[in-house]
Amino acid sequence: MYKKVLISDDLDSINHGVVSVTNSLGIADAHQVQYCDDAYLKIKKGVQDEDPFELLITDLSYKSDHRAQKISSGEALIQVLHKEFPELHIIVYSIEDRNQKVRHLMNSYNVAGFVCKGRQGMVELEKAIKTTAEGGRYLSPQIQNALRSSETMEIDDYDIELLRLLSQGKSQDEISTHFKEWEISPSSLSSIEKRLNKLRIELQAKNAIQLVAVAKDLGII
Repeated sequence: MYKKVLISDDLDSINHGVVSVTNSLGIADAHQVQYCDDAYLKIKKGVQDEDPFELLITDLSYKSDHRAQKISSGEALIQVLHKEFPELHIIVYSIEDRNQKVRHLMNSYNVAGFVCKGRQGMVELEKAIKTTAEGGRYLSPQIQNALRSSETMEIDDYDIELLRLLSQGKSQDEISTHFKEWEISPSSLSSIEKRLNKLRIELQAKNAIQLVAVAKDLGII
């Protein structure tokens, strides 16, 4: 079982509820934060002090307020932590239940568990903590199909990066250059154009603007 856990949610009530779950599992060293920046700094300090956190439980959506944040979302936090502290286990606890979003987070950033908030949320979270502590992965029942390859739309990590860059206003030439710099294959302009055409067909989008909008609605980006 984990010994040191960080809980990050912008609602105090959620944080306290999650702490009660960790307490029931005998995890005495559980810390709470309400901002992604604070979560990142605590995890970084723990590593520097040679007393690292073993598990982060985080929401994905954080409401903005008077305090400016460098890391404004749970997904951005996960991305940074995966790069800097890949050994950290992460469980997402969120209302998000779109399979493409779940699949992206678990496959791209090796998220250990994804629990959907709801009536059984705390019960499932307890199961997720136990499962991931033993080296397994956990998904809430309603998103069990998220990692199956038999999904109707086959959107892989290459597609997600392609759509992400497109959503930033990058041209196909700029995307090609980016892929070449980061050694992402295929990177040729013709390959990118063909893939975008295929995505437009799969997502039933008439143009690039609609393609990005549909991808966001589906939680792909």
